[in-house]
Amino acid sequence: QVTLVESGGGLVQAGGSLRLSCTASKRTFSTYTMAWFRQAPEKDREFLAAIRWSGGSPYYANAVKDRFTVSRADAKNSVYLQMNSLKPEDTAVYYCAANPDASFRGTVVVYETEYPYWGQGTQVTVSS
Repeated sequence: QVTLVESGGGLVQAGGSLRLSCTASKRTFSTYTMAWFRQAPEKDREFLAAIRWSGGSPYYANAVKDRFTVSRADAKNSVYLQMNSLKPEDTAVYYCAANPDASFRGTVVVYETEYPYWGQGTQVTVSS
């Protein structure tokens, strides 16, 4: 079992930045694919970014690829989402998710059903 804990959400003005963090409880975190999703009120959960354990380019949703950056620090069992140029439409609950399969890769990383472990979410509110 893996426990994920997000932090770093809050209230920010449009144009501002936030950095979300997600820390995993498992020592084998370094082989996990980690992802960020968000869910706005009355909307489906939306993929944002994913990063594999073996390096290579992270995956990004088109809607955020020019503003958000995902990174990881395996020594800290942590993954981060740097969010810049925030807009009111970025308001949502942000979740990190983990897939422990070291071979997990490809376009399937965008599907929330591929991630068995989820954090509790952190609220991000962007005011206009």
